[in-house]
Amino acid sequence: MSMQLPLTGAVASRLLVLSETGSTNADLRARSADAGGWPHLSVIATESQTAGRGRLDRSWIAPPGAAIAVSVLLRELPQRPEARGWIPLAAGVAMSDAIAAQLPGHDVAVKWPNDILVDGGKVCGILAEATTEAVIVGTGVNTGMTASDLPVPTATSFAVLGAEADADRLIADYLRGLDRLLTALIDAGDAVSSGLHSAASARCATIGAEVTVSLPGDRSLQGTALSLDEDGRLMVLADGVEHAVSAGDVVHVRPARD
Repeated sequence: MSMQLPLTGAVASRLLVLSETGSTNADLRARSADAGGWPHLSVIATESQTAGRGRLDRSWIAPPGAAIAVSVLLRELPQRPEARGWIPLAAGVAMSDAIAAQLPGHDVAVKWPNDILVDGGKVCGILAEATTEAVIVGTGVNTGMTASDLPVPTATSFAVLGAEADADRLIADYLRGLDRLLTALIDAGDAVSSGLHSAASARCATIGAEVTVSLPGDRSLQGTALSLDEDGRLMVLADGVEHAVSAGDVVHVRPARD
């Protein structure tokens, strides 16, 4: 039986809830050419995704009912290509806000560029993919996943934290936040003026942490994450030199100091 999502349905321009699918991102991509039938802020969601992908083509699979997968179609985009690089971070801020609303007393933060952490454990991943017509943002949130279901020791879930996720409220809150942040980014033209830069910086657990960044070409960078620049890149101080990292796998060697 599919999830019942009345609150989400009131926010999304179109909502399709599937009892099971391979990948909600792939499902939405297959429909993205139909601009009339699948407008901006269309959503596909499921509690059983069998062939999901994360960044770097990693597989993302969870037992039925253990997680929710949500993909959002974004057609209204910033004109500047550089500003579009903020879309995954906007999704991270929106989802972290939505998760924090259901987990009072817990530390909810964004690990640059695309993970949501609760008390240091990964509870959600984000994958943004561009098509010729739009951007598709997929998220996977660990909701009912038990400790034995967790894919890695550094992961967590609502259930492991002793909480029951309200999936409908979570997705609806996320969509409203994402829509608000994206609209502000489009109107302002850049993340600094829109307030997204400060919101993402405030949520980012990576800033101030000692990190190792795996870069393309089997290279790596070790240093201290200093800030996000105006294009959303992570500024890392390594060997006395500041590096702007636009893509890479980040490991927090030591968390940011309080």
